[in-house]
Amino acid sequence: MEAGLFSEIREALAYGFMQRALIAGSIVAGTCGLLGVFLVLRRFAMLGEGLAHFSFGAIGLALALGFAPFHLAVPLAIVAAQVIQRLSRTSVHSDAAIGMVSAAGIAVGVLLASIGSGSNVDLMSYLFGDILSISRFEMYSALALSLVVVGVTVLNFGELFALTFDPVNAKVLGVNTTRMESVLLIAAAITVVLGIKVVGTLLVSALIIIPAVSALQIARGFLAALILAALQAVISVLIGILAAFAFEIPPASAIVIVNLILFTLAWLAAKLLKL
Repeated sequence: MEAGLFSEIREALAYGFMQRALIAGSIVAGTCGLLGVFLVLRRFAMLGEGLAHFSFGAIGLALALGFAPFHLAVPLAIVAAQVIQRLSRTSVHSDAAIGMVSAAGIAVGVLLASIGSGSNVDLMSYLFGDILSISRFEMYSALALSLVVVGVTVLNFGELFALTFDPVNAKVLGVNTTRMESVLLIAAAITVVLGIKVVGTLLVSALIIIPAVSALQIARGFLAALILAALQAVISVLIGILAAFAFEIPPASAIVIVNLILFTLAWLAAKLLKL
């Protein structure tokens, strides 16, 4: 049985759609894990959930207008992230701002799905992800956008680090915290939209939050946390996609379950080693 399983996996790796899924999934997952550490420590963990729900409406609008979903979803998600930032700087708390934007996206998505003709089927597929159907163009787009996010993060690493741990002190040191927060939110918006193709609207926040929380259980430094979070996210996608093919289960669910298992192991290791 074990030999048969490995034979199935080797056979799967010969298919173009599987190769694209593994490459694109790994790239997006690594970006999600990397950015997730910043968002979790900055207490923006639920931002991914809100932007994912908003993007559901943006994708529905793109399908209704005949546009490529991510061509419209990415810029609209960036706008939504800026709206959240502006609202959170007024009398509206950040969690309330995220909830409002999230509700708006879901409402628009459900409305468009109810009145759409053939596009409603495509729209519903974005709820749960469809990584195995990713095209070559989408794979290259994911690579390009992920490189942009990682590049911006590396170039602004020092300022983002200061903003993440102590925004008040960062401002005293001369960091433009408003601009850096805007950079972080824009990067999060792009990453969330990319993650929707991997695990869907309903589960994309898990790909951002769980690897980051797992890494923070055992990492002894910030850089180590970034590496471990990205590594866990990539491993979960690789194992999840292969398990989905071998056992005929939904890839998104498999990816999240692997993440939860890895979190449990990290949590237990932290308790046993008293890290």
